[in-house]
Amino acid sequence: MSGLARLLLVRHGDTVGESRIRFHGSNDVALSETGRAEARRARAQVPLAGIDRMISSTQSRAWETALIIARGRPVLLESDFREIDFGRWEGLTRQEIAAQDPVLHADWEQQGAAFDFPGGEPRAAFRARVDRGLQRLMARQAEESVVVVAHKGVVRRLAETLTGEKLEAEQPLLGGVLQATRRADGAFALRTLLG
Repeated sequence: MSGLARLLLVRHGDTVGESRIRFHGSNDVALSETGRAEARRARAQVPLAGIDRMISSTQSRAWETALIIARGRPVLLESDFREIDFGRWEGLTRQEIAAQDPVLHADWEQQGAAFDFPGGEPRAAFRARVDRGLQRLMARQAEESVVVVAHKGVVRRLAETLTGEKLEAEQPLLGGVLQATRRADGAFALRTLLG
């Protein structure tokens, strides 16, 4: 059994690429000033006392957020915690996608999480990749309390895999913080600490 008892999951802050409204997966966009402020708000929810490891996606919006939260502590980069590649929809808004690809947009609306983005990373491959990163994290026997800073899709996959709970569609918000805590029975319970 893994030694992990608490996992804090943080979604990066907003970006110069307008991550509030645009789909950035493989695009490597930097934090905006708003995103830095969101990271500072998230930092207030992440007490570093007792944290054994800080882990971040390799994409700059995540590791910039992690560096703000870490306050000088080392951050381990985990490439398997990158966001899904949205393919030809990278950088577009939902409205732009609907205008440019109305048929595929309708398919996406109907299929939801079963839909694969055109020219992007298949969802099954994305889930398998994030699961590999989670397996490596869980194999770290000496680390009981870990912070992971990543992306909406990654945070959702980690939280839902650990707890079996489905998150609301908008969760987590940019700069949001979730906490998964191991209960006495070994299962994880999820709590929203910020957004």
